[in-house]
Amino acid sequence: MIFSSSIFILVYLPVVFFVYFALNKLRLIPAGKLWLVAASVFFYGYWSVSYIPLLIGSIFFNFVIGCAISPHATGLRIRASRKLVLGLSIAINLALLGYFKYANFFIDNLNAVAGSSYHLGEIILPLGISFYTFTQIAFLVDSYKGEAKEYDFVNYALFVTFFPHLIAGPILHHKEMMGQFKSKWTLAIRYRYILMGLFIFSIGLFKKVMIADTFAVWADAGFASGASHDFFSSWATSLSYTFQLYFDFSGYCDMAIGAALLFNIWLPINFNSPYKSLDIQDFWRRWHMTLSRYLRDYLYIPLGGNRCSSARIYFNLMATFILGGLWHGASWMFVIWGALHGGALVIHRLWKNFGMSMPNPLAWLVTFLFINVTWVFFRATSIDDATRILSGMVNFQSIADARIENVPTESLAWAGVGSDYLISILPMGIAANLICFVMILAALLIIAQKNSYEITTSGAIDWKKTAFMSLIFCIAMYSTMQSSSTVFLYFNF
Repeated sequence: MIFSSSIFILVYLPVVFFVYFALNKLRLIPAGKLWLVAASVFFYGYWSVSYIPLLIGSIFFNFVIGCAISPHATGLRIRASRKLVLGLSIAINLALLGYFKYANFFIDNLNAVAGSSYHLGEIILPLGISFYTFTQIAFLVDSYKGEAKEYDFVNYALFVTFFPHLIAGPILHHKEMMGQFKSKWTLAIRYRYILMGLFIFSIGLFKKVMIADTFAVWADAGFASGASHDFFSSWATSLSYTFQLYFDFSGYCDMAIGAALLFNIWLPINFNSPYKSLDIQDFWRRWHMTLSRYLRDYLYIPLGGNRCSSARIYFNLMATFILGGLWHGASWMFVIWGALHGGALVIHRLWKNFGMSMPNPLAWLVTFLFINVTWVFFRATSIDDATRILSGMVNFQSIADARIENVPTESLAWAGVGSDYLISILPMGIAANLICFVMILAALLIIAQKNSYEITTSGAIDWKKTAFMSLIFCIAMYSTMQSSSTVFLYFNF
């Protein structure tokens, strides 16, 4: 069950909503929260029942440890050093995550270096384990520091399992959510929040179904192993993935925020127009903001942050982003991607220290092109596949050499070009990827506008917004029912 599926939108979400508020109206508040927890666990188990015990066990373990090491919690106390228990509990969480996510990666690299042949067999990554593990590690650290002050188990279980964020984030802080789950203000239906939630949910659904899934066709074909590329198809492929990833993940986050608002819960914003960024630091303040915050608070600052020598600051930046890249998956391609961004942040810091700057249009272009290039490494499965696309992006000779017999037939299929007229008036590479380039131009126009969060929160939800919401929701739902909906990209991470 995914947010863009008919069963979620037309069955699951309405049932959970009406039962929850019916229980609250009957003053069965604890039952209402238990219903949300049970519904969220069901949502998780819809993918695979076998990993429900892992999720529940993780929740019990981390809640008990959080209570034990907190200076505020009452009840369970330990005689061992709180710092030692914190370290061991974090290590256990990371070991569990590491087994599922990195065990075979480690063994494959060990075999490559040592010439051995160890084998563990296929390990299936439990859905959302990175997100709920990181969320609970943050809870343990906050408990140790005394920043987590509310220790109701049902509220904690709801904090971890709340279905809008459970599978792919955003990564939550205990202190920003527990007050909302505890507040009586959230127990009654708020019609303004329902309208706002449906509005941003509709935008996210449209982003996913109509934009991201369209770009996915060109991105998947272009990144297929062994696919041949010229100048135009390389740019079509890289930009298609750049926009697919953004509209897919930001669409998911819009739907997560919208679904949570139906229950009067505000999830933190995760995207703030990242492709408008004028430098790489600005990009990381706008892209996957809860992950950026997490890496800053629980990795970069503990490493020393900015409170050390310049050389150490540069090391901290590189280490943070290499590990941040590895967090996305067990692949050297993610490590390369993280290292490129870490290196870019080091260069940006040096650039600013020398007092250098560039005009905003040029700054935007340089930043966007760098991000687009690095996404190639993020998406490609090997260095060879990445370099094939990147070399095509600077293969200017292929522009002059583009002829109908030299253009891959799949390129013509992507664009749906069957018109001799278009081929006669346009360069062959553009004609072959015409629809893709039109979509790219449309995407650039979209990202230049206000983002979904800004549109939702500015002004009232009047008849114009309602009509707009109804239109894009109906278009997206029709598309969903006509084709099989794919999973969100970040479910893989």
